[in-house]
Formats: sequence, C-alpha cells, structure tokens
Amino acid sequence: MKRLSGGKNWAILGGFALLALVYLIPIPESLCTIRGAILETQGRISLAVLAFALVLWITEALPFHITGLAAILMLALLGGGSYTDIIRAGFGDDVIIFFIGVLVLAACLGRSGLAKRFSLLVLSLTGNSTRAIIFGFLAAGAFLSMWITALASSAMLMPLALGILQDEGEKPGESRFGKALMIAVAWGALLGALGTPAGSGSNPIAVRFLSEIAGYNIGFLDWMAFGIPTLLILLPLAWLVIILFFPPEHARLTRGREELRGEFSSQKPFSRQEIATGVIFALTILFWILSPALGKILGFKIPISMGALLAVVLLFLPGSAGFAWKEIQKDIDWAGILLIATGICLGMSLYKSGAAAWVSAAVLGGIGSLTPFWRLVAVVLGVFIIKVVFSSNTLTGTIIVPLVLALGTSLSIDARLLALAAAFAANLAVILVTTSPVNVLPYTTGYFTIKDMAKAGLVLAFAAAFTIASVFSLLGPIFGPTAGP
Repeated sequence: MKRLSGGKNWAILGGFALLALVYLIPIPESLCTIRGAILETQGRISLAVLAFALVLWITEALPFHITGLAAILMLALLGGGSYTDIIRAGFGDDVIIFFIGVLVLAACLGRSGLAKRFSLLVLSLTGNSTRAIIFGFLAAGAFLSMWITALASSAMLMPLALGILQDEGEKPGESRFGKALMIAVAWGALLGALGTPAGSGSNPIAVRFLSEIAGYNIGFLDWMAFGIPTLLILLPLAWLVIILFFPPEHARLTRGREELRGEFSSQKPFSRQEIATGVIFALTILFWILSPALGKILGFKIPISMGALLAVVLLFLPGSAGFAWKEIQKDIDWAGILLIATGICLGMSLYKSGAAAWVSAAVLGGIGSLTPFWRLVAVVLGVFIIKVVFSSNTLTGTIIVPLVLALGTSLSIDARLLALAAAFAANLAVILVTTSPVNVLPYTTGYFTIKDMAKAGLVLAFAAAFTIASVFSLLGPIFGPTAGP
C-alpha cells in the first residue's frame, strides 16, 4: 500500500513538473503560429493544465473526477480564464441534467426487473445455437446501451452470460465460446453507444461542444441518422470478427430451444412497478424522437435533456413507479457526472484560449490535403490511438472534439462532421480492456484475456474506421450541417 501511494505521489509531482515545463519553456516565435493558429498566454496555460491532467488521468494517481476538479482550480489560479466562466461552461450546462436522467432511468430499469426480463427474451429468441446467442447478446447490448448507457447495458447482460457459461460447464480461459460471449457483452454495449446521444457520457459532451463551438445543433434524430446506419453495419462485422477469432467449440447448448423458451414464459406476470417503468421508458424514447416536431408546435427548441428530466419526474411522482430515491441514488455514478462537467470546462478552455487550434494544426494539419473520405478515416484512427492511452470515453471526447473543431478553422474546412465522426469513435474502446469499465466487467469473469480482446479489437477498429467514414461520406450531404435547400 505504501509503495502504491508513493507511486501516485510521484505521478502527481510529475504532473506538476510537466505543467511547469509546458508553461515556462520558451517556444520559438516561428512555432507560436502554425497554419494561422496562434498560441497565446491563455492557450499555453490551458495546454499546461491539460498536460498536468493527462499525467494524472493516465497514471490514475487521483480518481478521474477529482483530477478534473483539480484541473479547473489550476486553470483559474494560473489565469487560464475567469473562474466564473470556467465553472459556468461545465456545471451550468443542461448536459449534466441529461446524463443524470439517463443514469436514473438505467437504475430504475435494473431494479424493476425489466432488464432481466429483456435478457431472457433474447435467449428465447436465439434458441440454443451458440453463434446465434453470441449475436443475440451483441444486439441486446447494443439496443440497451442506446438508451441507458453502455456501462449499464454491460452490467445487465454480464450475469446472464455468465450463467449460461457456468450451466454449460465452460471453463474460464479455455472456452472459445466463453471468450466470444463475454467479448460480445462488452462490444455490443460499446457499439450501441453510437446509436443515440444517450449511449455514453462522451456523446452529450460532443453535442454540447458542437453546439457551443460550431453552432451545429444536433437533435436526437440528427444523431440517429448517422448512428443507426453505422450500428447496423458494425454489429454483423463485430459478430464476424468474434466468430473468426473465437469459433465456439459446440454448435448448440445442451439445453434445448423449448427449455429456453419455457424459462422465459414461466416468469411471473409483470409487476406494477415494471409496467410503470416500461411505460415511462417508452414515453421518454418517444419524447426524444418527436422533440423536433414538438418544438415546432410549441415554438421553441426542445433540448434532449428535457426528455431525461421528464423521465426522472415521472418515475418519482406519487403513485407512479414507487421507487425510493435513497435506493436509486446508490446506483448513480456521481463520479461520472463530475467527470463530464469538469471535462466540458477543460475542453471549452482549450478551445476558447486557442490552444486546441494550435495543437490540431500541429498534429492534424496534414489531413487538409486528403480527400473528405480519407480525412474521416484518419481522424477516426487517430481517436483509436488516443483511446489506447485513456481509460475513459468521456476523456477522449473531451479532448478530441474541440481539437477537430479547431482544425476546421486552421484548415478553412467545415470540420463539424469530422468532429461528430470523432465523437462516434470515442465510444469504441474495443482494443484494450483497460480503456473502458464496460470491458472490465466481463473481463473480471476470467473468460478472456487482454490479448484476446486486443487482437480481435484491432481488426474491428480498422473495420469501424472505414464504416464510419463510409456512412458519413454518404449521409453527410443529406443529414449533415451543410445539408439543406
């Protein structure tokens, strides 16, 4: 324990040392302006604080959200911006309400029993074919994570997958079916996060940045116009990659198809709480989808956070679903909420100070000579490289989206679709187990190794890069920010 604590102390000291180095080291005048992007004092302060935060995030010397709070404090103390403005950029944002609402909805679905009922439905539909079950878990995880975050989806499906493997006597670390099924639990949830803004913590941050920085207001349906086609292509591709690397030893489970269907049909009738939660869940999805039309009727734009707020209010109305807030709040990731708020603060400071433009011109400026398709491929692959370092989708989105948006200014191109594509890629932590808690949950069962996921994940990462580039190239002119009459 002392050694661990000592290592963390050294990491914190290293963070301060890097902060001082970035802030104080002389930069030649020739490097202060790159492709028209100028690095001024406030920009250097923002970069210095980012360097400090990166060291602590990568080494996990402090919890992610505490590092975010420390970064805000450092920005204000060093003069990276007004403390009030920095705080307002993140904590005064409706994205926080949206994320809280989604987490509350996920907790209620789990506690009501609806999630388990849905999982058993998947098995009743797939039957006892092992390959069909793998695809069923991919699809089920994707559907759930479109609405209740990828982590919640993984947490709901993992126990059911584990039960199947244990019933079949599949040994951890040896069974190819075990490897395939548990990786499917992780990948399905990660892929589903592409489908809607509710899929992960990084999605609402991307929506916020695109609106605030680039004036690109993305509604729920706007996101889905790109997300659903990408998801529908990647799901079978992910299944093929899994089957290619980990073909199941047996074609079918020992339990018959009728037995699985009997297990689903023998469940108790829906409880009042399940019915109320299911109705509210359906109403929330409907509200999100219809919000553009409702906004026109009401005469004002309806933000996606309003639907999440509506769900929370309905769930806790007297006589509604009957949940106790004291119980639900235990299931909410408050650290994740803090991380989102602090990430917005840091991301906006990087953009407003000019630091994001300067870094993007230095690192990504070369993609200006590429065709739009290859720009998309390059940006998505760049995000995958960044994800090897960061163990949080939110952190990746916080850093990469402002950088890509700033790139557009320096290259005189419309980078809004590039930034949205980068936001999609930020969800796909498919290579390293450690890059997302969504992967860690099934990994803890012992059925697959870090190497197992990495070798299959590399193939899926390249497939995802070309899929996202293709979808955005085809649909961008129709649904993108420059589309219209």
